[in-house]
Amino acid sequence: MTDLPGFPSRRSFLKASAAGVAISGFALAATAQPAPPIQLDQYQPVYFSDVEWAFVLAATARLIPSDGEGPGAIEAAVPVFIDRELTGDFGTAVDWYMQGPHNAAADPLLGWQTPLTPAQIYREAIPVVNAWCEEVHGAIFADLAPDQQDAVLTAMQEGEVELAPEIRDFFKILLQNTKEGYFADPIYGGNAGMAAWAYIGFPGARAAYKEWVGRHNIAYPLGPVSISGDRA
Repeated sequence: MTDLPGFPSRRSFLKASAAGVAISGFALAATAQPAPPIQLDQYQPVYFSDVEWAFVLAATARLIPSDGEGPGAIEAAVPVFIDRELTGDFGTAVDWYMQGPHNAAADPLLGWQTPLTPAQIYREAIPVVNAWCEEVHGAIFADLAPDQQDAVLTAMQEGEVELAPEIRDFFKILLQNTKEGYFADPIYGGNAGMAAWAYIGFPGARAAYKEWVGRHNIAYPLGPVSISGDRA
């Protein structure tokens, strides 16, 4: 895949994203065995409809494609992470301040500026994007060729796909959730088999590895460990 205009390269994207995603926890039993990777073709979404699920599969597959050096979003089961997150505290904004007034033009530092929860934004935005794709490209997003999908994502990023003010940040949320699903602990559904951690050499939730902190440009010899105690 040729990098999308305005997007960082795959390698710099992964490194920068890994640095920005906070992961915490402690390893459990040292003898724990890896949990079997989630099979997307067998997974039953708990939030997304069939059309929404197809969109998220296709979109995340282009944001972190499978043709790079490391695993793509599909191999890392990123869509599973997003689906599960939208039924939890994040998706329902359970502990967020959601009262108005909402000002779509406000500085982002002032907080969430829409009456919709993240889950509702996905539900409202996907049909709009699909309708735009049908008008411009003749098919919904999931049915477009990869280069067309890249063009749509670029158009979303640059604000060329007209979205109502309350869902205008859909692309930002989708991209952020894709990064989170790629690098989060596997207990949350993404980063299947800790493949993303293994690719960047991240030790995961190991209880102690301070002796390696100062060893620059030396590959970490041990594989990552999940909060659950599973090992890659």
